[in-house]
Amino acid sequence: MTMSSIDIFIILAYLASTIIIGILLKRKASKDMKSYYMGGNKLPWYMLGLSNASGMFDISGTMWLVTLCFVYGMKSVWIPWLWPVFNQVFLMIFLSAWVRRSGVLTGAEWIRTRFGDDTGGKLSHMVVVLFAVISVLGFLAYGFIGIGKFVEIFVPFSAVSAYVPFDIAPEYVPHFYGIIFTSIATFYVMLGGMMSIVWADVVQFLIITIASLAIGFIAMTQVSPEALQAATPEGWGNPFFGWNLNLDWSGIVDEVNQKINTDGYNLFGLFVMMLLFKGILVSAAGPAPNYDMQKILATKSPKEASLMSGFVSIALMPIRYFMIAGFTVLAIVYYQELNLLVGGKLDFEGILPSAILQFAPTGILGLLLAGLLAAFMSTFASTVNAAPAYLVNDIYKRYINPNASNKRLIHASYLVSILVVAISTFIGFAITSINSVLQWLVSGLWGGYVVSNVLKWYWWRLNGFGYFWGMLSGIIGAMVFPIVFGDLFPTIARDILPLYLFPLLLVVSIAGAVGGSLLTKAEDPELLKDFYRKVRPWGFWGPIKQAVLAEQADFPVNNNFKRDMFNVAVGIVLQTSLVALPIYIVMKNWSAVAITLSLLVCSALTLKINWYNKLED
Repeated sequence: MTMSSIDIFIILAYLASTIIIGILLKRKASKDMKSYYMGGNKLPWYMLGLSNASGMFDISGTMWLVTLCFVYGMKSVWIPWLWPVFNQVFLMIFLSAWVRRSGVLTGAEWIRTRFGDDTGGKLSHMVVVLFAVISVLGFLAYGFIGIGKFVEIFVPFSAVSAYVPFDIAPEYVPHFYGIIFTSIATFYVMLGGMMSIVWADVVQFLIITIASLAIGFIAMTQVSPEALQAATPEGWGNPFFGWNLNLDWSGIVDEVNQKINTDGYNLFGLFVMMLLFKGILVSAAGPAPNYDMQKILATKSPKEASLMSGFVSIALMPIRYFMIAGFTVLAIVYYQELNLLVGGKLDFEGILPSAILQFAPTGILGLLLAGLLAAFMSTFASTVNAAPAYLVNDIYKRYINPNASNKRLIHASYLVSILVVAISTFIGFAITSINSVLQWLVSGLWGGYVVSNVLKWYWWRLNGFGYFWGMLSGIIGAMVFPIVFGDLFPTIARDILPLYLFPLLLVVSIAGAVGGSLLTKAEDPELLKDFYRKVRPWGFWGPIKQAVLAEQADFPVNNNFKRDMFNVAVGIVLQTSLVALPIYIVMKNWSAVAITLSLLVCSALTLKINWYNKLED
């Protein structure tokens, strides 16, 4: 199938709308730094939640999730714990409120409220900026290669080569398309900042919702449960598992067995245990210094920050997985009609675009492409917006030009946006697999982030030096360990090696954080008391809590640890139900739908009583 004039018109109309939004909001956004990076804290929580959901509906991740669902079936609902997806539950229950109470502009600026402005505070501040920039570049490169591989299937270079005044080698065609779409995204986020992102994201989410529902319903009408069962191995539709994966595609699609071996997920029980262990630690560390944290800081109040984070899962999961399940079901049953061979090898990351090309009718094809391009643009734009927030506000304004005017700061933000996009583009040229860069980001780099950022919330004795050494050792370990220790694990797939090196990364980071803290003096008690009063965390804050109570006997101490942890567990059940439910609906497994829906309703009612009714600023 080729794109019709209707499909092309829909895509062009969408691209034009994003540019118009950026132009219209330029004046409002450029009023001051708070308006540019946070929308002036005037945007409603549900719009920010939709925007965050749209930003997480990224095209590279969606291609990856369709591949997972195709290969692993219902067991694929656990694999996104790699990110980990349930970090949104921790944010919803308590961490978003803690973050928002600071009232600052960026995550790096937030560090000053915890560690002050002495040498240790400056070092901790700088290492957060370093982490933010590295992660932004990584995610931009990850999105860059994903959009290029996606577009190449719909627009072969032969169709546009007559209009391009230079030749491009076949292996660099995805990068050519990536440059085009990243340029458009960079343009509108540069002009309109956070306001532009949020309003464009709302439009984008509406488009992707319509397209997702259409594909899910097409799959339900074209594929029967019997046809799906005949085209999948035993256990494919069962989310539960033992120590081993036990999925055998022999005689159905033999190449999938090789994919499973390459992924390294055969010891599935051990794999999921490590995901849960790492996921809880990463989630307890709070939001990383990226667009997620910027959206939390952009809310009107701590209560709205919690509601925004909770709304993300409700908006994102059902719609995204309805589409993922639709494409997966169609791709499995009509597998022989897909063209997945690239250079004589099967490219599983091409399942999504190939299925779109094969099964989406005219009009829906345009909506789908516009929606998935929108998903990419949303993720890319939000990430681009995060980089200047750190480099301009936390480096340029603080150390280089403290007296810079708003106009100069906005112009500096434009320049930084262009530079980070250009650098990430060069990184993207070295990436061949979406999965490989994703694994490094979520298992390696985030592994280095965990220890210092867990301790900063829950242990009063962590100081700026400890935070710095814990973060720095983690970041260096994330970059070096896969190279140094790779040959010691010959049976583990290179793509998931960072996950298995995570415990070693933890040990190194703990040594840096705890050793760096205990070998240097504690932070100023007044600074810690001010932080404790403002944020009101639970954890190991005994000496600081006693000092605050000595000055203010009626201070409302946070004793909600048990309640929060119970709500987190219930929230993970709710979120996982939101993932499984649309897949079961598309599969037309109505008994599983009834069970999953019951779990969803019970967990939602529990959170209504034990979380929502008790929310406070």
